[in-house]
Amino acid sequence: MGDASIAERSAQLRASRVPYVHARVVLAERPTSSKPGDEALVLGDGTIEGFVGGSCAASTVRETSLALLASGESTLLRITPDPQADEPGKQVVHNACLSGGTLEIFLQPAVPATLVTVVGGSPIADALEALGSALGFEMVRSEGPVPPGSAAVVVAAHGHGDEERVLTEALTGGVGYVGLVASPRRGSAVVGALEIDADLKARVHTPAGFDIGARTAPEVALSILAEIVSERPRAAAPPSTADRDTEVAHGLGGTGTDPVCGMSVVRELSSLHLEHHGELVWFCGSGCKKAFAADPASYGA
Repeated sequence: MGDASIAERSAQLRASRVPYVHARVVLAERPTSSKPGDEALVLGDGTIEGFVGGSCAASTVRETSLALLASGESTLLRITPDPQADEPGKQVVHNACLSGGTLEIFLQPAVPATLVTVVGGSPIADALEALGSALGFEMVRSEGPVPPGSAAVVVAAHGHGDEERVLTEALTGGVGYVGLVASPRRGSAVVGALEIDADLKARVHTPAGFDIGARTAPEVALSILAEIVSERPRAAAPPSTADRDTEVAHGLGGTGTDPVCGMSVVRELSSLHLEHHGELVWFCGSGCKKAFAADPASYGA
């Protein structure tokens, strides 16, 4: 994938609100298969589009990028066959199976702005849209279905429109923050009428926002946005503990360690594994897999 293709693909992902990490090689000490300027995009499912190194380097880039998508921070990744300590602003990974060269790759996550959906045509809804945009949120006004990817939904319809439907859809859809602009009495009545579990009802913030003594519509909007910022809601709910435990029990979730080179491998994203004495063993590259298969005892199996 060339530079133009990387740029075009990046624009497509941004337009679709798909998070990704842009990886660019800034140093390549021979012998390496990549060169300075090589680029790739790493998506949230672990897919790598482009080229920044062979299978061992790509495995390290993938795992580091997935962690950066969660933190939103950039880093300079140094992959080297020689053990070295981390440096300020630089994360060093020892990769014993590299061909001898060293790579430095700058990883920069591109995470979409928090999507806040506002329902209603009230002055508070207008103030939320204006102030939220100034704060860097992506604000959307909606009277229909809750837009996919919404991290927060604020209902400010003051009794007009289908409040109960919106609240139910947001809560059952795993929206991180759900707020209802209403008096304590009306808010309790609206939430109490929702035909959902009590634990979901308890997630509704009503009256929405912190109690700051707000009187005007912009002040109420400020209190609501401050509450959203304090919670840092995510668009998608994380997998349940039970689901993760099931994955790990079957050797599918989380990470594994390559017994040959010691590299960490994202298990659910790798097809490089084999079964040994009833257990799955994972590898960062085909070379490590072949070495283990030829002599498992040499690697502590």
